Amino acid sequence: MLSRGGYSLVSSVEKFANATQTILPLRRLCLTRTVYASPSEKKSNVSLSRYEPNKYVNYEKQASVLEVVKKRLNQPLTLSEKILYSHADDPQNQKFERGKSYLRLRPDRVAMQDATAQMAVLQFISSGLPNVLCPTTIHCDHLIEAQVGGEPDLKRAKDLNKEVYNFLATASAKYDIGFWKPGSGIIHQIILENYAYPGLLLIGTDSHTPNGGGLGGLCIGVGGADAVDVMANMPWELKCPKVIGVRLTGQLSGWTAPKDVILKLAGILTVKGGTGAIIEYFGPGVESISCTGMGTICNMGAEIGATTSLFPYNERMAEYLRATKRDKIAKFASEYKDTLLTADEGAKYDRIIDINLSELEPHVNGPFTPDLAHPIGKLGKEAEKQQWPLDIKVGLIGSCTNSSYEDMTRSASIAQQAIDKGIKAKSIFTVTPGSEQVRATIERDGIAEKLRAIGGIVLANACGPCIGQWDRKDVKKGEKNTIISSYNRNFTGRNDANPQTHSFVTSPDLVTAMILSGDLRFNPLTDSLTAADGSKFKLEPPTGENLPSRGFDPGVDTYQEPPVDGSSLKVDVDPKSVRLQLLEPFQPWDGKDFIDYPILIKVKGKCTTDHISAAGPWLKYRGHLDNISNNMLIAAVNEENNEANNVKNRLTNEWGKVPDTARYYKSKNTSWIVIGDDNYGEGSSREHAALEPRHLGGRAIIVKSFARIHETNLKKQGLLALTFDNPADYDKIKSDDKISLLGLNKLAPNQQVECRIKHSNGKTETIKLNHTLNESQIEWFKAGSALNAMRTFFASKKGQKIVDKATA
Repeated sequence: MLSRGGYSLVSSVEKFANATQTILPLRRLCLTRTVYASPSEKKSNVSLSRYEPNKYVNYEKQASVLEVVKKRLNQPLTLSEKILYSHADDPQNQKFERGKSYLRLRPDRVAMQDATAQMAVLQFISSGLPNVLCPTTIHCDHLIEAQVGGEPDLKRAKDLNKEVYNFLATASAKYDIGFWKPGSGIIHQIILENYAYPGLLLIGTDSHTPNGGGLGGLCIGVGGADAVDVMANMPWELKCPKVIGVRLTGQLSGWTAPKDVILKLAGILTVKGGTGAIIEYFGPGVESISCTGMGTICNMGAEIGATTSLFPYNERMAEYLRATKRDKIAKFASEYKDTLLTADEGAKYDRIIDINLSELEPHVNGPFTPDLAHPIGKLGKEAEKQQWPLDIKVGLIGSCTNSSYEDMTRSASIAQQAIDKGIKAKSIFTVTPGSEQVRATIERDGIAEKLRAIGGIVLANACGPCIGQWDRKDVKKGEKNTIISSYNRNFTGRNDANPQTHSFVTSPDLVTAMILSGDLRFNPLTDSLTAADGSKFKLEPPTGENLPSRGFDPGVDTYQEPPVDGSSLKVDVDPKSVRLQLLEPFQPWDGKDFIDYPILIKVKGKCTTDHISAAGPWLKYRGHLDNISNNMLIAAVNEENNEANNVKNRLTNEWGKVPDTARYYKSKNTSWIVIGDDNYGEGSSREHAALEPRHLGGRAIIVKSFARIHETNLKKQGLLALTFDNPADYDKIKSDDKISLLGLNKLAPNQQVECRIKHSNGKTETIKLNHTLNESQIEWFKAGSALNAMRTFFASKKGQKIVDKATA
């Protein structure tokens, strides 16, 4: 059943039985999705976006599904539950239990950025389907390195990444995917401007996809394999999240910005406190926050491990929809505000956190972790106490978190005060517009010029330094220094690959103020600056416009619409390419226990996806699994010697790099295991952090706890993601031990795995490990990967004609 052309959503529940034992018989795969029906069958023709005029928002369908679920549950629902459950694949029969059941969902669309899209598209090609069966877009934002400025950096990126851009553009045209060219802007800003809407369920191959929650949608970060499931019209699985309510009272004013809400919350919940939960904001304070400000808060919810975050539909969202030429969606959403887009009276939350916006202080979080929260009034003393570098070398504003028109105008109001007093930034100052629309509008309105006047360098509309795409020249690697940004993530070495860079995250307002001083101790609420004439002055609180009074300037058109029929197009991958590589299926499980596997590395402390699969210069290999695997775990600290990228080969007794050692084991047909600490795999959604261990011979990752997306990514690639039943058992395992996982033929949901530890002295002990695998995920393990299972299923259907019943 193909969904192309002038059709809106209508229910279809025809299902095919699974034809092979590779797919668990209990799991039925729906090869027909909720598809598009003719506009005449709808009571309201409201397009999904201006780029998809013949595909429609279907609140009617969501409301009818929700009604079925509500009758079954007979209880008031949170907003998160309403949106999730209204996208249920089988509302009559599936279970809805927070923190327990697995939901089978039908997302409305898929979004991918260019770094993760490469592997996702390669996996989709392997499925053999002629085109995607769910609205999908690709956004080129990750491969543009910041060097000297917007235009030259963009031109250089187009030249360096020509092969990858051509691959993605051609694949998009062939498989019916909308393609946003390099220079368009950052994926999350493009989604907010064009595709997000209240009640939407969107999955995106980037951890900051929750940015769309600022427009009332449930936008969830996933790995590429999850995206392929949805693109191939299979139900998407998500463990039913808990719901943490954040009640906002008071109102924002002065120096306090929307960013401070999430910086404060990060200090409360820490980087793992939101794991397995949706953060749902409510209360009277919501009305004082702009739509893009709500997006900022939701965006950085990824830093507390949340599944996603969202706000209830309100007039601030309606204003933004109208400003971005989506008046009909705003009107349509208003009709379903109470039914679908607001929590029920009396809805129960698993936890409620109260934040009074009127009392909230501006915050600066860091260094090295986004949950180390400091009210601005306490930062200076803490910096001196910890002996952090006090000179701010670079201030950076923008990124997907803080690059809205409002953000830029507030920073410009501070810049204007500096201009009036004849002073400039004492630190290097960079500005990253979130989209071509924002860039064009701030240029037209003189905002960019004000930022340039105090020393600002306007970079390309791309991720840039936020993800390590920064050719930094002002300090040497290993030199201790401080930077401050309005970004979302500040892990060790993330921005510039320098482990001695102390990176702090805050609002664009504070970044702009603090670079005028150049001192980490500067507090604009209390401290003075020196004007050019020697007089002292204090900065006034920033002011700005939520939306441009003259409307947005769209700038250069950077969108490539897929043709009506792209079936004749060819997508070629050069076998000699160092950037792209077709995928080979992973081997299925052989039915045997894992006996005496060596430990590749016992990781000590924090191990993010940046530690497992570094970004920066490695981004160019995201489409070539073998080449990018040379960065596997090179930043993780080895407990045996407290060093990074130096492990002992247990077959040769020689020390070497982590990827080299893994390759040696693989060459000797020796599988291996990784031992990790708490919240293993936090950070980015990059599935390469799961693909690389699988590719180089890993079979299981055993840790104290996982971050949500990474745990799912490991399962998708056929790796066993296991946690210690007793976290203290981490200390029982030594780096030179051998690990056996026993009774795998009896692997079952909610059943522990027996782990035998064989020490170097020959003694053994046994511990218990937990897992969260459900029945279908166990089949992924047996098949070798979720993609193998999917491929087997579609092969069994080969020759069956897939008909769009809406056009039949």
